[in-house]
Amino acid sequence: MSPRPARVLPIVLERLALYAKLVRIDKPIGVLLLLWPTLWGLFVAAEGWPDPVVLCIFVIGTFLMRSAGCAINDYFDRDVDRHVARTENRVLTAGLIKPREALYVAAGLGLLSFALVLCLNGLTILLAAVAAILAITYPLFKRFFAIPQAYLGIAFGFGIPMAFAAVQGSIPMVAWVMLLANVCWAIAYDTEYAMVDRNDDIRLGLKTSAITFGRYDVMLVAVFYLLTIALLGVVGRLQHYDWPYYLGLLVACGIAALHIHWIRGRDRQQCFKAFLHNTWFGAAVFGGIGLQLIID
Repeated sequence: MSPRPARVLPIVLERLALYAKLVRIDKPIGVLLLLWPTLWGLFVAAEGWPDPVVLCIFVIGTFLMRSAGCAINDYFDRDVDRHVARTENRVLTAGLIKPREALYVAAGLGLLSFALVLCLNGLTILLAAVAAILAITYPLFKRFFAIPQAYLGIAFGFGIPMAFAAVQGSIPMVAWVMLLANVCWAIAYDTEYAMVDRNDDIRLGLKTSAITFGRYDVMLVAVFYLLTIALLGVVGRLQHYDWPYYLGLLVACGIAALHIHWIRGRDRQQCFKAFLHNTWFGAAVFGGIGLQLIID
């Protein structure tokens, strides 16, 4: 008879593989869209390289919280996802794992993330609790809020005030301007994402910016990209940045223009392509911050 561990190990590995799919390890775009604004906040707040321990806490915490958010999102959407072609094969929707398993995964990852934050100051810990509430409640906003993408922008950008709190012990005006810029950016990129599922969302009675904006969707995506760039320009003025930072914003503006070109025909694949490409928008802004700090 083979030893018991030899029978148990394949089962454990199979469950872990399913949990990995639940938290989208194979789809890093969500982590990147959460990580870029967090890095903006950390490096601006530190006026250079932040403390390595703080940097590691935020990077690891970002990954953990995004993963927890995916699990809780799938839990709330498990009855909706089965009616959408793009999401019907998600592990929870397909019945490969049980709903309570998704909750256990979300809770475990959330607790690990919160444990990391306990190494930081009290203000950061308080903000981390708020961030957790935002992550848990975001999936519910699609049921009643006309532009849930704005709420997503707050949730995805809350690492910005947390970063300032961790580095400076306070949250200056520039942090809130950066958070507002991230809200505008999230409305832009997540509207592109919502344009992919618009017909399904209408049929299911869900709320998204793509539905709310209607035939003005492409124009308003462009408007929110412009608002993002304008608000990040205000950040530059508040920080007394020079041309290196604005060069990064110029590159980001070019990337946004490319996205508008892609989505102008409202083709589902092109809209999804634009959404995925937003990591380069975030990277361009971060590159401008980094170049500015190097020049200084």
